Amino acid sequence: MGLVINRPADEIAFIDLLRQLKILSDGGQINLPEKAREIQVVHGGPVEPSRGFVLHSIEPEPIAGSVKIDSHIRLSANLDILHAIAKGDGPERVVFALGYAGWGAGQLESEIQQNGWILCPASDDLLFDDEFETKYERALALIGVDLGMLSTDIGRA
Repeated sequence: MGLVINRPADEIAFIDLLRQLKILSDGGQINLPEKAREIQVVHGGPVEPSRGFVLHSIEPEPIAGSVKIDSHIRLSANLDILHAIAKGDGPERVVFALGYAGWGAGQLESEIQQNGWILCPASDDLLFDDEFETKYERALALIGVDLGMLSTDIGRA
């Protein structure tokens, strides 16, 4: 599975999701920590678009039920993380994704071998900032590729 992190869901506010899940009461916005008010919701992919995933930084005390992605990133899909965020006890950096991208067994590996994907190292700023319109270009820059130098035309010279 994978999460798309550069497609903001501007039509959905994180506060509204907290209310729908009854984590936050109608008047609870007043007590919501500032960093929780700023969390942007993204369209994480076409599979199960009503299911939420929280990609987040690792805190000194891991949130129950979170899965370690690498040395500084975890993924959570349970309500405990949302309760922690609403109380101000959540992770420092957060992306909330609705839905995910999925592949069958061996499908992603095959697509990578066929050069269907460009891979780059993970970057906290790339993962967690809200400059969505430049994430693709910045990801390419991490591997030394200038988007302006790529062509959609193919053929033989």
